[in-house]
Amino acid sequence: MAMTTISSYNINTTNMPGTNETYTNPYAELTQSLNIMSLIIYCLAFVLGVLGNGMVIWVTGFKMKKTVNSVWFLNLAVADFLLLISLPLSVTYLALGFHWPFGKFMCKLNSTLNSLNIFASVYILVVISVDRYVSVVWPIWAQNHRNVRKASLVSLGVWVLALILSIPTFVFRDTVSAFNNVEIIVCYNNFAHNLALAQFRQQAMTITRLLLAFVFPFTVIVSCYAVIIHRLRRNRTLASKSNRPFKIIAAVITTFFFCWAPFHILSLIDLVHHLNNFAYEALDYVITIGIPIATSLAFLNSCLNPLLYVFVGQDFRDKIRKSILTVLETAFQEDDSGSHTNSTAVNTSHSKEMQIRNTEL
Repeated sequence: MAMTTISSYNINTTNMPGTNETYTNPYAELTQSLNIMSLIIYCLAFVLGVLGNGMVIWVTGFKMKKTVNSVWFLNLAVADFLLLISLPLSVTYLALGFHWPFGKFMCKLNSTLNSLNIFASVYILVVISVDRYVSVVWPIWAQNHRNVRKASLVSLGVWVLALILSIPTFVFRDTVSAFNNVEIIVCYNNFAHNLALAQFRQQAMTITRLLLAFVFPFTVIVSCYAVIIHRLRRNRTLASKSNRPFKIIAAVITTFFFCWAPFHILSLIDLVHHLNNFAYEALDYVITIGIPIATSLAFLNSCLNPLLYVFVGQDFRDKIRKSILTVLETAFQEDDSGSHTNSTAVNTSHSKEMQIRNTEL
């Protein structure tokens, strides 16, 4: 079965242009309505996201004192910002009826930035979750070893990993003239001209992304927070000191999950649909409706984090009285979860040292 174009599937089109088969979309009117909805959401995400993430980058990168938390949120904002600055290209592509006028390199670059955002964002959230786990479970060790330099090196490692995982997207992305109109240029995944090889590579790409960008990261995240919640329930003092950063990070992770889960689920359904030898009308309908909505949700996620930083963790009335700068600085501050324990440990150590000195004297 030839893989046909799903026009609304902007991030990962899995068609094989050049086939001699003619595809008639039975849901043309519905597709048009969904494309208009996507255009509106893309534009909204671009305006809110560029302003919001730009503010976060300005605050965490230039205005406030560097902390481990500020390094995490700075990198998360940069990942979202990179996706958002390429969004006008996707808006143009959608508005022109899926005609790509920007050339092959920009087709590759735009899709690579999308992939880079997927992997960098989710692995930064993994790092944040592991960092919270370490801070709660081993507070003294965290106080002695957590620092901005190590956080920066870990963040660099995340970006290198995300870039490596995005290489296949850059390699396979290509442009071609549409079969029924040579003036229309399509930006698509050119896995191979051989159908069997193309299907194998498509399976490999889809399943790898599902496992490495969703299943594995969220398994680690859920495991970390299960232990954190268990510890916080047993230690009320620690819970009160970790309340604000815990709420903010939990809100960011939950939002990321609900925005990206539909995208990965629909990618899997789309794969099954393409590889099936029989056409199922129900699957056609689900993909036609689901993919534009899932893609829009994925893009929308990139503009939501700055709003969560402002509106989660404090009373709304307090936020109205404060400047945006103050609110963001407060959101990214370190918590005191390990300071009391560390202080006690230092005092105890100092006391023992004095006892030894007195004994020696």
